[in-house]
Amino acid sequence: MITKLLDEHLTKQIIKAYKNSKTRLIFLDYDGTLIDFNFDPEESIPDDDLKQILQRLSEDKKNKVVIISGRDKETLDKWLSEFDVDIVAEHGAWMRCSGGKFETLANIDDNWKKEILDIMESYVDRTPGSFIENKNCSVVWHYRKVETGLSEIRTRELISHMKYITTNKHLQIIEGDKVLEVKTFEINKGKAASAILDKTEVDFILSCGDDATDEDTFLAIPEDSFTVKVGSTASVAKYSVASYEVIRKLLSRLIEN
Repeated sequence: MITKLLDEHLTKQIIKAYKNSKTRLIFLDYDGTLIDFNFDPEESIPDDDLKQILQRLSEDKKNKVVIISGRDKETLDKWLSEFDVDIVAEHGAWMRCSGGKFETLANIDDNWKKEILDIMESYVDRTPGSFIENKNCSVVWHYRKVETGLSEIRTRELISHMKYITTNKHLQIIEGDKVLEVKTFEINKGKAASAILDKTEVDFILSCGDDATDEDTFLAIPEDSFTVKVGSTASVAKYSVASYEVIRKLLSRLIEN
């Protein structure tokens, strides 16, 4: 893990490579990368500043912009359909090329979900402020609104419970920012990124993300790509930044005339 803090010198290197390139591929996670986390996930809609960035970035014909997120496809489509961007939803379960329809990138088997849902519902009953998000290919326990001390206790309990239940079931437990998600191993952002790369010839790649699921993207793309991790946790990304605001500033500088 040799991630470097993205300083002004390194930022200028990225900008120079961007300006000198003819075809570009840009992978952008959404929550925590392009926008701050919200107590209510449904309120994390793109603000005017983000809309302007995405509009300018996607209207450049040299750019192929891919929003690659754990969000459900319905929400991403509603929030981002006005932009000329590709969307990868639910960590790689679904993909929609700009202007097209969503297609599955993996065989979706949700027979495992009932048992997980039952367990998570029992934790919701005992944890005021928590709630469950039932996606097509995963189940998420949200605890951002839970009292700090209680959330720590319940999270550790639930993780331990999930590890016991998911043993030998090809399921992955992901700890995010105030969320705990369970999904199948067969679905991940890295596979989705690889599928896109197989169809795309570019001379500049930038990937930005903030959590463990984005590590799969960083690992899947070529070594000469620019990879940026939001936050201070260990990462295979080349560079790190403190917050989503720095990512926005970087993107804004890329699209400056």
